[in-house]
Amino acid sequence: MKKPAHTTINFIALIVIPLLVSKSNGSARPEIIKMHCDDTLEDDKSIFVLNFIRTMEIIGTQIRTSHEATTTVGTGPNKNYGLAECYGDLSSQDCILCYAQIRTSFPGCFPQNGGRIYLDGCFMRLQNYSFFEEYTSPNDTTVCGNTTRIRILFQESTRRAVVNVVSRTLRNNDYFAREEMSLSGSNNSVYVLAKCWKTLSPSSCRACLEDASISITQCLPWSEGRVLNTGCFMRYSDTNFLNPVPVTTTRSSSNKGRIIAIVASVVGSVTVITVALMIVLYIRKRRYIQQKRKGSYDAEKLAKILNNSSLNFKYSTIEKATGNWDESNKLAQGGFGTVYKGVLTDGREIAVKRLFFNYKFNVADLYNEVNIISSVEHKNLVRLLGCSCSGSESVLIYEYLPNKSLDFFIFDEIKGREIGWEKRVEIIIGIAEGLAYLHENTNHRIIHRDIKAANILLDFRLRPKIADFGLARSFQNDKSHISTAIAGTFGYMAPEYLAHGHLTEKADVYSFGILILEVFTGMQSNRSKTTEYTDSLLSTVWKHFKQGTVEEIFDPNLMMHIYPNIDYQKDVIKVVHIGLLCTQEASSLRPSMSAALKMLAKDDGPLPTPSSPPFINELTMELNNSTQRSLDNCDGDDSSSVATVSHSHFYLR
Repeated sequence: MKKPAHTTINFIALIVIPLLVSKSNGSARPEIIKMHCDDTLEDDKSIFVLNFIRTMEIIGTQIRTSHEATTTVGTGPNKNYGLAECYGDLSSQDCILCYAQIRTSFPGCFPQNGGRIYLDGCFMRLQNYSFFEEYTSPNDTTVCGNTTRIRILFQESTRRAVVNVVSRTLRNNDYFAREEMSLSGSNNSVYVLAKCWKTLSPSSCRACLEDASISITQCLPWSEGRVLNTGCFMRYSDTNFLNPVPVTTTRSSSNKGRIIAIVASVVGSVTVITVALMIVLYIRKRRYIQQKRKGSYDAEKLAKILNNSSLNFKYSTIEKATGNWDESNKLAQGGFGTVYKGVLTDGREIAVKRLFFNYKFNVADLYNEVNIISSVEHKNLVRLLGCSCSGSESVLIYEYLPNKSLDFFIFDEIKGREIGWEKRVEIIIGIAEGLAYLHENTNHRIIHRDIKAANILLDFRLRPKIADFGLARSFQNDKSHISTAIAGTFGYMAPEYLAHGHLTEKADVYSFGILILEVFTGMQSNRSKTTEYTDSLLSTVWKHFKQGTVEEIFDPNLMMHIYPNIDYQKDVIKVVHIGLLCTQEASSLRPSMSAALKMLAKDDGPLPTPSSPPFINELTMELNNSTQRSLDNCDGDDSSSVATVSHSHFYLR
C-alpha cells in the first residue's frame, strides 16, 4: 500500500505541527476485516448492475469531500441503497484511498443483491431496501486477535478505555471517538476506537455501542478485538493503529513516545532546528514501518515508471477532454471501470477507461496492462495512447473505435443484421490473428485471460481489435504453464484453469472457441437470447453437432445470408466445428491459435473429430460464483489455487 506523498517539512510549518502531523502521517487502514454478502440474488442482472455501478460512483464522489456518503439509485426490486463512512481519524486523502479498496472488493458480492464490508479504516453497506436506521442484526460479529495473551493490568485498562470512548462518541456530532490509555508504571498503552454510522439516531447509536462494549470485552485476554455491528464499529489493540492526531490520554504529557507531547514540552526551551529534526525522524521512521509492512516499495517504483513514461498524460488534460466525465460522453460500463469518449486539444478522438480502483492500491495491475499492451503492436490489438495516475484516480487512454464492441452487435436482434456471414468470418479471423501474435510472435508468451465479445472492439470498418489487457499475463518460453489465481469471466474460462489455476495459451484458445460459437449462434455463453434453449451454449451446440442439426441453432440474422447458398451452410458448420475443437475438455487436444487460424483461413482439408467439451451449465456456474468468492484481489499469483477449485480465488469480470 503506497501512502499519500508527504508534504515537505520546512521551518515555517512547525508553527502548525498538529495540522502537519495529521495530514502527512496518516494511514488509510485499508485491511479488510470481513465482507458479508446476502443470500438473495439480484432480481434483474442488467438493471441491478447499472444501479450498482451508479451507486458506487455517487458514493465515490461524495467521499472525496466528506467522510460519509449515502445514496439511493433506481426503483423497484433492483433499487440500490448505499452507505459508506470513513472513521474520524482518517484524512480526506486516506478516506478516498480506503474507499478505493472497497470499490475494488465489494463487487465480489455480485450477483447477490446486497452486503456489507468492514475495513479497519472505513465501512460500506448496500441493500435493495432502506437500512439506514438499523443498528443490530444476526450478522453482527466479534473478531478477536489470538496471538498474544495480555496481563490483568492491560485488561482493566481496556475496559476503562472502552467505557470512555463510548461516552465520548455519544457526545460528538460525528459519532466518532478514540482513546489512548497508558498503563501505570509501563511504557505500554491500550488504543480504542469507536464509530457509529451517521444515519442512526442518538438512542440507536447508544444501543449499538453498548452492545459492542459487551461483545468486545469478551475478546480479553487477547491483545486485539473488533466488533462489526450493523450500526457501529469498535476496535481495541495493544498496538497503536490510530492516526497521529492529538488525542486525549489519561497520562501526563511526560510520555516521551508521543510526538505531540514532545513538541508541547520542548517548544519553549529547545531550538526550532531540534524540533524540526525530531519531527523529520519521527515521520521517516513511521513511513518506513508502514511501507515495509504494506510492501509499498514496489508500487512506488512502478508509479514512478508510469509518471516518467512518455505514455503519461496529465489527469487534468483527460478530465477536460471528457468534459469533466460528462454523462453524455459515457460509452460503456464494466466491472472495473467506465469508458468515456474524449477529444484532445489537437482534435484526436480518444477512449478513456476510468478505473474504479485507485492506483495507490493497484498500481501493479495498472502497470501490468500498460506494460503489456505498450510492448506489442498489431492491427488486431487495440492501441494504447497513454495513461494517467497523477490525479485522484487512474485512467487509461486508448484509440477511439466508433463501433463499440462485438457484443453490441451479435446479441442484438436489430444490430446483428449489420454483420453478415462474411463479415463475421473476417472478425473471427482477425481475432485469431491477434491472439496468434500474442502467443507466438512476441518476446514473451502473452495470455489475455479474458477473451469475450465485450473485449473485442470494432473500428469504423468493423475490423476487430482485442482490448482490455488488465488480466493479461506473460511468461518465458521455457515454462510449460504458470500457476495463478483464477481471473476472468465465467462461461469463458477453460476447465483446467478453473479447476487448478494452470494457465497456458490453451486457456485463450478455449475462450476463443466459446466466442466462435457465440458469433454464429447469437447465443451468449450459459445464457441463450431465446427461451428455446435452456442448456448452456456448449452443451446446446454439442448436442446439435452430434445430431447433424447445427443449422437449427444458427443466428436468425445469418439465415438470410447463408440459406440460399449451400456452400455457406457448409462453411458455417465448419466454423462451428473449429469452435468445438477449441473448447475440448482436454487442453492438449485443442489446436494452437496459429493452427486454428490456418483451419479458418486456408486449410480446406478434413478436420479432426472434436471430443466432448466440458458440460458446465448456468446453475453450476452460479454455484461456483457464490461458493468460491474471495475477499482478496486475486489478479496475482497464488500457489494455493493450484490444489483444488475450493481453494481458488475468483476475480470476476
